[in-house]
Amino acid sequence: MSQQRDFAASLRWWRQRKGHSQLELAGRADISQRHLSFLELGRAAPSRDMVIRLAAALDVPLRQQNALLVAAGFAPVWRQTDLAAPELAQIRYALDFILAQQEPFPAVVVDRHWNLLLANSGAGQLVEFLVGPLAPGTAVNLADALVAPDVLRPYLTNWTEVAGYFVRSVEADAAADGTTTTAELLKRLLAYDGVEAVLAAPPGPTSGPVLPMLFRKGGVSLQLFTTIATLGTPQDVTLQELRIESFFPIDEETAQIFRNWSKANAAKAAQS
Repeated sequence: MSQQRDFAASLRWWRQRKGHSQLELAGRADISQRHLSFLELGRAAPSRDMVIRLAAALDVPLRQQNALLVAAGFAPVWRQTDLAAPELAQIRYALDFILAQQEPFPAVVVDRHWNLLLANSGAGQLVEFLVGPLAPGTAVNLADALVAPDVLRPYLTNWTEVAGYFVRSVEADAAADGTTTTAELLKRLLAYDGVEAVLAAPPGPTSGPVLPMLFRKGGVSLQLFTTIATLGTPQDVTLQELRIESFFPIDEETAQIFRNWSKANAAKAAQS
């Protein structure tokens, strides 16, 4: 009974979070509204297949699908594999290929909470130019690096616009996945100086088709925009939560700076 109550509360929470009525969800899951009502009240116990069907109808992420299964008394069905594991070798090859194709421009792979997992040389050169070289093995969270007052913020001339957009995207993530980890990330970002004021101001229009990231350090200006890609039809928690962010120059001057950095880095490597 305790497990039924746990599942019932979780199911009801997800339905309300997604904005569905019982009738709407019942239709999406192809079950009767009466049966769904009994499941939400804990008066009926779901089968394993029913949990998966409802989770799919609610578009619940794989990690939270596992949590629903556990709440209903079943073992998780979606595995979570370390990216370095041998069984993900082909995925890792694909990620490395994407990063290499982006050179000399930056590209990174992050998890759902913006912890850096992989980066190409272009990304390393950008970070080194802005904040200096990082020690090998240094843990990097791109959300903190972007929003905190003492990392990228001093060099990002349109930080207000970029940080506002980014924190709102983390708010959306927190609403979508319902995990304490994402909620804690959002809380941490909101605590940084100036963030609450940024969110209080309505977002304004930009002069171009995308919101750029405008960096300036000394006499060097960099104008970039980003794209974010995910893996198609992932069947693993780790893979579903991966994001591949690629940075592209907006102008030829920025593009040439990255090409020059790449040539200088190659020449340095050849001499060593």
